Amino acid sequence: MYEYIQGRLASLEPTQAVIDCGGVGYLLEISLNTYEALRRADGDVVKLYAHHVVREDAQQLFGFSDMAEREMFRLLVSISGVGNQTARVMLSSLTVDELRNAIQTQDVKKVQRVKGIGAKTAQRIVLELADKMGVVGSQHLSVGGQQASQARDEAMTALTMLGFAKPAVEKLLMSQDWKNADGSPMTVEEIIKEGLKRL
Repeated sequence: MYEYIQGRLASLEPTQAVIDCGGVGYLLEISLNTYEALRRADGDVVKLYAHHVVREDAQQLFGFSDMAEREMFRLLVSISGVGNQTARVMLSSLTVDELRNAIQTQDVKKVQRVKGIGAKTAQRIVLELADKMGVVGSQHLSVGGQQASQARDEAMTALTMLGFAKPAVEKLLMSQDWKNADGSPMTVEEIIKEGLKRL
């Protein structure tokens, strides 16, 4: 529903930020990494990539300083036993790069050192996300990285709207970097066409 929130930073705490957009204040739950990024931001206008959570009793907006952190958050909450708050704690304890490297190297102990993560959950995170780390970029994505991530997100939306099951679409799109033979990122149209062949 929300891709990002951009506006004046009205207030900032280690776990929350309020962004004023045209007189409307949006409260976003944030990680410590995003908090530090906001503290270092130049000027009053900031931009956070959003993840909207709707429950029966509440709605929450989570905000991330870059798309890589949001991607990692979404991957983490896809794991059984990892909720929104646990994922936020993980991204407060480790940077995206540190967490990605721990998963790639199967460093279960490093993941388990995060408060609230037991041995079984840490093992599940490492096993289930190991093959998806190639698509989670550096915490400071280049413009090309942002474009590639956005193309993949748009392709996911399009394929889901075409009637394909979201879990199957996510699994496919997260399985590779989606680059052409010359190394350039595929466009949305190219990803969709390739996806239609494989789904």
